[in-house]
Amino acid sequence: MTRVFVRPELLHWACERAGFELEALASRFPKLADWARGKASPTLKQLEGFARATYTPVGYLFLQEPPVERMPIPDFRTMAKKYAERPSPNLLETVYLCQQRQEWYRDFARSNRSDRLSFVGSVQTASDVVTTAGQIRAALGFDLNERRRLPTWTDALRRFIEQADALGVLVMVSGVVGSNNRRKLDPREFRGFALTDDLAPLVFINGADTKAAQIFTLAHELAHIWIGQSALSDSQASLVPEHKVERCATWWQPSCSSPWRFSAPNTIVVPPCTWRPNDWRVGSKSAPW
Repeated sequence: MTRVFVRPELLHWACERAGFELEALASRFPKLADWARGKASPTLKQLEGFARATYTPVGYLFLQEPPVERMPIPDFRTMAKKYAERPSPNLLETVYLCQQRQEWYRDFARSNRSDRLSFVGSVQTASDVVTTAGQIRAALGFDLNERRRLPTWTDALRRFIEQADALGVLVMVSGVVGSNNRRKLDPREFRGFALTDDLAPLVFINGADTKAAQIFTLAHELAHIWIGQSALSDSQASLVPEHKVERCATWWQPSCSSPWRFSAPNTIVVPPCTWRPNDWRVGSKSAPW
């Protein structure tokens, strides 16, 4: 039986990358400890099984040293440093899948309409918060009175997605990798991302998050589309990001999806009325401070 040599450090790297301990895979690969110590080598079939179990491209296991995997889009995450330092296989594969679907959507858009979407990249980070939020609301056809009549967060999210879709933005929502229900996405690692394109803009929302958080994320990522900046985000309503682009997207989000308006980046003005967060379906902490 032919066996293949694999450097032990690559086996350790594959387990760590997938968030597993070696011991957790011992029942499936009884000789794994010996492989990891260099005392034995797996067969090609065993190595392919190990690659599937750790969500690792099998070719990586034949390298001389572990590869450095980087996000293919700008990474503006701030919530947890450990997630930002090394993207998980689930996150990477989700981004790659969405990039493939965006390619299809771009071909579809090119075949069915010739006009590029003028709102993509139409604002700058120095643009006025209130004016920009008004432009986004007008383009989406956002209506606060309609939003407050929606009975649930799910209905509000569905309506918001419909508005973005009608404008030409492909919105995808999922809590798993592809169609694999065993591979759950972690909202602590990321909440969503935007892939900017003036023919085929795409927004992905982590469906494992709460519905209220998904609404916030959709509004936030749409702001990235208007800026024209692809980005991976984990924005929280209660925090102001340090990065300028991310900070602007967070400032614009509550002003374009809630009854609030801004008189300055850190000053919020509540309309003179009695309002309840559930009326607006934007969450009770939509302001970024």
